Amino acid sequence: IGLIANPATFSFEATPIVVDGVMYVSGWDGYVWALDAATGKLFWRYRHAIPLDVPLCCGNINRGVAVADGKVIFATQDGHVVALDATNGKPVWEQVFVDVRAGESATMAPLVVKNMVLVGSSGGEYGVRGHIDAFDIATGARRWRRYNVPKPGEKGSETWHGEAWQ
Repeated sequence: IGLIANPATFSFEATPIVVDGVMYVSGWDGYVWALDAATGKLFWRYRHAIPLDVPLCCGNINRGVAVADGKVIFATQDGHVVALDATNGKPVWEQVFVDVRAGESATMAPLVVKNMVLVGSSGGEYGVRGHIDAFDIATGARRWRRYNVPKPGEKGSETWHGEAWQ
């Protein structure tokens, strides 16, 4: 189910980001490219290797990057958030933020707010709880995690009926 090896699951859904004439865009199979926005010339390409047996909730897609503080940041289908040096595409830091064996994956474009990178998990099709994580943009250290549906005792849990958090 949902194995990356199936070409039918490949999809291009990313919105390019252009900064100072350089276009940054992500794609299937863990790819990120930096291109000259005027000519299309390739400056660099990065690929995050994704195991073939990772179940993906949403197919082999990636919906974009964030660019800030000299970094290009993206989330991989197997749940890593990766910060690349914007000038050469070399990894600056990388953190795992989902549990692929529990049915979680990641397809969204990160959001940078002040000095934090926000990413969220995917996988509602597999009954995952879902969460949003914040990482320090400079170091990659996790700042916090918030679940989309709080369990009993967590803030806001009184607004959810019964066992919805599971």
